[in-house]
Amino acid sequence: MAEYICLVNKDTLIIKPPKKSPCFLRTIVLLFAMVCGVYICTICLKQINTVTKMKFQKIQVIERPSPDSNIITELESQIPSLHYPKPETFSRGECTQNPVRFFAILSMQRSGSGWFETLLNSHINVSSNGEIFSVMARRKNISTIIQTLEKVYNLDWFTSASKNECSAAVGFKWMLNQGLMEHHKEIVEYFNHRGVSAIFLFRRNLLRRMVSVLANSYDRYAKLLNGTHKSHVHSQEEAAALSSYKPMINSTSLISDLKEVEMAAVEALEYFNSTRHMVLYYEDLVRCSRVSRPST
Repeated sequence: MAEYICLVNKDTLIIKPPKKSPCFLRTIVLLFAMVCGVYICTICLKQINTVTKMKFQKIQVIERPSPDSNIITELESQIPSLHYPKPETFSRGECTQNPVRFFAILSMQRSGSGWFETLLNSHINVSSNGEIFSVMARRKNISTIIQTLEKVYNLDWFTSASKNECSAAVGFKWMLNQGLMEHHKEIVEYFNHRGVSAIFLFRRNLLRRMVSVLANSYDRYAKLLNGTHKSHVHSQEEAAALSSYKPMINSTSLISDLKEVEMAAVEALEYFNSTRHMVLYYEDLVRCSRVSRPST
């Protein structure tokens, strides 16, 4: 390609490259545009072919199993702690397929079971039905005990704590001296068969429990709270009124009395060792609740 030589003067020689033809530049731009167009068209055609070849999957609606479905039976056999009660007194409605767990709080009087039960019942799906075997007729023999248990765990037992339709856990509290120890073999067999979880609740400080028992026994007759007897206080004023009584403790039999209470707890743990169970202490629960409570 020729070059242009310009002479400015005698001493200066300037060599300028030749100007490129506009036609050549246009040809390059056109070729580039064609290549890009072909590439874009190829990609678009591939995507269209992919969409065309796609097959729509058939959407099948699976109905929820009915209460009599074999699925429920299989689940209960695989996970014994899950149950699907069919109460006779009402219909669980949309909560029919919600599993329910069974529990029993095994404790002694004045061991914090009332406070613990209130804590459980604060949950919207937990029902703890109180001290149901305090009535003698319900524990006169093992047959009446089993009948009462069946009624509770079938959600046919109604108390102020009942949240029957959508309960996720249902139970009650059972004192050791309310037929539990006398019929422990049959009750252990029932717990294992029905998948009932036993929650043992005791007090570490047995002396404080003894003082509470004596004070509660005195208040049944003295009725310090405006002429009424209350087993559990609900305010600081009521607690102060009850604490004004100072019970007398027989120091001669104190050690043997405390040992007797301790051995009753040990014996209960031995009887129900084969069941699904856990052991809690009132002092530990209170300490944990104070630590987790937000400061004001």
